[in-house]
Amino acid sequence: MENQPKAKPLSESDFFSNQANARPIPPHTVERGDARQNTAFYTGLTNGTYVTQLPVNLTPGLLARGRERFDAMCAECHDRTGSGNGLVVLRGFPQPPSYHVPRLRNAPIGHFFDVITNGYGVMYSYATRVEPEDRWAIAAYIRALQLSHNVNVSELTPAEQQKLENQK
Repeated sequence: MENQPKAKPLSESDFFSNQANARPIPPHTVERGDARQNTAFYTGLTNGTYVTQLPVNLTPGLLARGRERFDAMCAECHDRTGSGNGLVVLRGFPQPPSYHVPRLRNAPIGHFFDVITNGYGVMYSYATRVEPEDRWAIAAYIRALQLSHNVNVSELTPAEQQKLENQK
């Protein structure tokens, strides 16, 4: 098979008049593959840095979807509070970091989208398992978890403080 006739990329050829075997791309050709890869929505990046704002509208429905997907896909390792004490950790799997440490509380939201998309450390990529819309929903829910665990009660309105007091 090594000695079969074939044209190697960018080598000369007697077949075409310009002696090249690679043909120029015709005008208006649609590229192969996923043309969506260059937008912040699909990568979590703008100009090579993580986005700091959600590229989707933050709604109660988005957070509900994020919670549902987080509970289904992430809680096994990160647990439902995001502390990193999921069931697989109890079985000996390496513990992921808590979402409540300062490094991750200060991380841009695009970081979480990127980690879900590409994996990080022992976490594998969820790009084929979770659609981009759901990755943003999960990232928004992670941010909500962080805010709920680190809220300063003095920042709440009096009505919210009273509601919290009534739940005790």
